[in-house]
Amino acid sequence: MAELLSDDQLNDILPKLPDWIAQDAALVRTVELASFAQAIMVVNRVAEIAENDNHHPDVDIRYKTLTFRLSTHFKGGITALDVSLAEEIDGVVDALS
Repeated sequence: MAELLSDDQLNDILPKLPDWIAQDAALVRTVELASFAQAIMVVNRVAEIAENDNHHPDVDIRYKTLTFRLSTHFKGGITALDVSLAEEIDGVVDALS
């Protein structure tokens, strides 16, 4: 079972996730894609990963701008599950943008 990351652990991890910030007990990243269609492609691929991992992000879609919020809700904050999903989201954004 995933445990909450300590502040020290989070401070060590965040430099490895330069596009993410810790905000309100979640990892948050906003990305702007070239088009609405491209943004939806990213969301669809992230949805596949989330289903496979059984760990789901909050996603805000505003035209071609996506905001991902990752938090392990049953733990009340950020865990290694969120870090892993953030890394996977980065890979999807890099591959599809």
